[in-house]
Amino acid sequence: PPLQSLYHWVEMRTKMRIMGLQGAAIKPLNEEAAAELGAELLGEATIFLLASGCLVLEYWRHQKHQRHRQLEHSAAWDALQDEVEHLSLMLEALQAQVQAVPSQSALEELRAQLQEVRTQLGARDANLLPRLTQIAPPGPFRGKGDPGLGLL
Repeated sequence: PPLQSLYHWVEMRTKMRIMGLQGAAIKPLNEEAAAELGAELLGEATIFLLASGCLVLEYWRHQKHQRHRQLEHSAAWDALQDEVEHLSLMLEALQAQVQAVPSQSALEELRAQLQEVRTQLGARDANLLPRLTQIAPPGPFRGKGDPGLGLL
């Protein structure tokens, strides 16, 4: 078996160099030792390949999970940004409405002006009433149906 012989030669050469022995001859393995070493190598290679496969599959699964989670976070972030944008537009609209509504002091001022105008009109009407009775022609239409000024 050439594979076991090569493995044995590399292994022994490395061990001898580590121990400081140079140039020593490496004896070939007998048939039984070579078969045992081959079975051991095959078992280790099988375990190594299975473990590597499990690691690769776990890595792919983890990456898929990470991508899925990142997409969820991304979607949630986009939804939050849309909500913030919507709320800011609503806030601007409400601020415009609040600015359009006159303040309490402006309302009080307008009420005072209205009262003043009413007072002036009341005084003017009181002054006009005696004059109007003098101007209105006597006749059958005095009162509600007066075609003249329509004030009596």
